[in-house]
Amino acid sequence: MLSRHLPSLVLGAVLGVLLALGHSVFAEKEQPAPVLPLEDLHVFTEIFTRIKQDYVEEVSDKKLLEYAIEGMLSGLDPHSAYLTADSYKELQVGTTGEFGGLGIEVNMEDGFVKVVSPIDDTPAQRAGVKAGDTIVRIDNAPVKGMSLNDAVKLMRGKPGSEILLTIVRENQDKPLQLTIVRDIIQVKSIKSRILEAGYGYVRVSQFQNRTTEDLQAALTALNTENKGALKGLVLDLRNNPGGVLNAAVGVADTFLTNGLIVYTEGRVADAQLKFKAKPKDMLEGAPIVVLVNSGSASASEIVAGALQDHKRAVIMGSRTFGKGSVQTIQPMSNDAALKMTTARYYTPLGRSIQADGIHPDIVLNKVEIASVEEASDDLLRISEADLRGHLDNDKAVTPKPDAAAKPKPKSPDAGSADDATAVKTGDGKTKESEKPLAQTDYALYEALNLLKGLSIIGNR
Repeated sequence: MLSRHLPSLVLGAVLGVLLALGHSVFAEKEQPAPVLPLEDLHVFTEIFTRIKQDYVEEVSDKKLLEYAIEGMLSGLDPHSAYLTADSYKELQVGTTGEFGGLGIEVNMEDGFVKVVSPIDDTPAQRAGVKAGDTIVRIDNAPVKGMSLNDAVKLMRGKPGSEILLTIVRENQDKPLQLTIVRDIIQVKSIKSRILEAGYGYVRVSQFQNRTTEDLQAALTALNTENKGALKGLVLDLRNNPGGVLNAAVGVADTFLTNGLIVYTEGRVADAQLKFKAKPKDMLEGAPIVVLVNSGSASASEIVAGALQDHKRAVIMGSRTFGKGSVQTIQPMSNDAALKMTTARYYTPLGRSIQADGIHPDIVLNKVEIASVEEASDDLLRISEADLRGHLDNDKAVTPKPDAAAKPKPKSPDAGSADDATAVKTGDGKTKESEKPLAQTDYALYEALNLLKGLSIIGNR
């Protein structure tokens, strides 16, 4: 039987929570305690009582209060949330680079789950999930009406088990259905390679606790492989959903020597932060091209914005996601946690990225659907030398017969922007496994060409 004193007891509990919260938030600014909306809280207790008495099934007090907290936070913005003990543990594990699931960063938008970006080398990416996809059904269960946490729980599961996602994608006539096999997601945040002699490539897929250290180790390895300092670097932040703020600061600081990297502003003293660069640039001023797209969010935008404002890099691609807010994780006494937006962050020149994003210096429109085909060598080409009566080159140098006949060796590790790369297989045979870079990754091809131009101008 429901107690007659339940409304007053619940009201007392709510007041206690709000008073505690009010003290922790407002004491730092030395403001008077906020006036509590007692009339509205009375309505809350009435609704609580009605649910306890009249709802078709019995619901525990703990569940109802959890639902109330979740609703209170989710109504603030898409990034504030109440993390249960299990969700909090998953978040902590995620920042270390290993967790279970599909490998996608998601938000809730208009009642549906929106993909911010798939994570590299994960089941979701291999199945064809793309940034901007809207998930409308999970295993035939409609997403509309679910909370983000509920949707995420449905997508998680035992490694090896299958899940069916129904996805709506822009420019597609009908929804797509993708079957994905769940797996343990092990995210390696840094990948690197030499594109061509002197030009390096670093991919940052997510900002984790060790990302800065791994980036600096990768740059050292690239210099060693190149047998000297790099002439330039492509920093790939495409489809990077963000991550740890300090990691973003460390990545930007790797290429800057002074000045602000990012600053934050919020209502409490702890939210007023400034991060400045230390006097060391690991590339020693060599040009950088940063690749971004609509899946580059949060920490990625901090890095791109800092390098753009300091004129340290050219930003290329499409406008970024536009998440310019900072979430603080506050552990609770019940092993759960409060994830709440506490500040906005700004680029060194004071630009807010919130709901606007980073606008690239060089825009590559629709590069995801661009199709580049290699021209046929069978086409009839005419040059000056083919014209009747052309003048001879009086300074021509005739190559030595053996030098002209001897082909230049190709490095098995260097991905050329113009030619396919010959690689050795396990049995020692060589196969032509890679298409020209212009076909496999047109944006990267353009970034490399720009990098070469910047290097040439810098040398002159």
